[in-house]
Amino acid sequence: MTKVESAWDRYPGYAIDLNPWPGRGRATYNGNIVAESDACLIVKESDHQDQLYFPMGDVAWEHFTETDLHTVCPFKGEADYWSLTVGDQTEENVVWAYREPFPEVAGLEGHIAFYDNRVQIELLEQVAEDGGDVVAYRFPVWGTADDLARLIDVVPDGDGWFTSPSFPDPPLGTFIDIPDHQRPRQVIEGGQLLGQAIVAASKTVPDQRVVSASMMFTRAARFDHPLAVEVDVLRQGRTYSTVETRIIQHDKLCCVGLVLLDSGADDVYRVTAEMPEVPSPLECPLRDFGVIGRDIRVVDGAYNFDPDDVGPPELFVWMRYRDRPEEPAMQAALLAQATTHYTIGASMRPHQGITEALAHVTLSTGPMAVDIAFHDEADAADWHLYENPAIYAGHGQVQGQGRIFSQDGRLVASYSVHAMVRSFDTSPKKVGGYTSAM
Repeated sequence: MTKVESAWDRYPGYAIDLNPWPGRGRATYNGNIVAESDACLIVKESDHQDQLYFPMGDVAWEHFTETDLHTVCPFKGEADYWSLTVGDQTEENVVWAYREPFPEVAGLEGHIAFYDNRVQIELLEQVAEDGGDVVAYRFPVWGTADDLARLIDVVPDGDGWFTSPSFPDPPLGTFIDIPDHQRPRQVIEGGQLLGQAIVAASKTVPDQRVVSASMMFTRAARFDHPLAVEVDVLRQGRTYSTVETRIIQHDKLCCVGLVLLDSGADDVYRVTAEMPEVPSPLECPLRDFGVIGRDIRVVDGAYNFDPDDVGPPELFVWMRYRDRPEEPAMQAALLAQATTHYTIGASMRPHQGITEALAHVTLSTGPMAVDIAFHDEADAADWHLYENPAIYAGHGQVQGQGRIFSQDGRLVASYSVHAMVRSFDTSPKKVGGYTSAM
């Protein structure tokens, strides 16, 4: 072994956490399982994407050959490498291990990890609430539902101000510079910003309930820097209050919104749209959006990247969060977060060869405005059906009108989304590539 100098003393604040994954990890290559274990570690390291480490005893070693390659990590030690061969195909130096890791990461001993861009890595999770059905997440995942809730649940930071941290916190690149192509996508979804505005308004006028929110997006916000939410109460009344929100990053306005709050009233009369007839959640296939603890099932599996799968310009999607937030505003914010997911995808369905796989690659896409009205109380831990028809697409614009139903058929919210779909007028690489391009 090469003598490796540790850098832990030179980088105070640097962190590597070894978190046991409670489910199963699986690595496959060309359809062949090359590692599978119920004792994997998710390794979270400053300035790195997460890595999944498998116990060496759960690897199909007959497919691997050790090589002469060795690399050095100043925080973990010296790594040894193996190549993978399945049939007549070989991936050189695709897996590594720290046989004698530094004491700070001693738990890595006896574990190996794969390059996830060359071997397919999945997290498998059995969901007791669904009769033991298994959810598969492509690794690395974005994060967990708890991570998303922490970002949406903005924190007071002075009179009329709230903040949301970077993700991760501290952001990638804090200690070691990272090239853009090694970073995950950094653009924050518009629905998350809408949810943050709802929470900020509710914390500002806590004795009233958010009944509607509108937001206009002026520029993209990024995960790798904190956000500031400015709140201005335009009018606080006994019945209704109106709050303006502005979300700012680097002193630049990212979006501006209006939130309407209400003190509540009994029905004078009631009219409600009927829930469409669709299969129940457990009859629909799971869709991986990279958020552990937020379950999404798409009717007919219609949200996919198959260029030959065409259909009407609509999507029906079931969604739930497995953990129930306590505050009603967080319930509303989590429901609102998903409103910007599906309109663009729905508009693409009738067109062969056009799918969301082209977004941020050859097509510039993203929400420009969203409006949501909350009707009945909702529990985000229950299944809700998002009905997402796209009613217009043209001139680089897409318009959608959506409804959210509880599983028992109640209309709990309705919304509209105005989005853009345009061809890039410059190469996406010139605006940061997939990491940053809209």
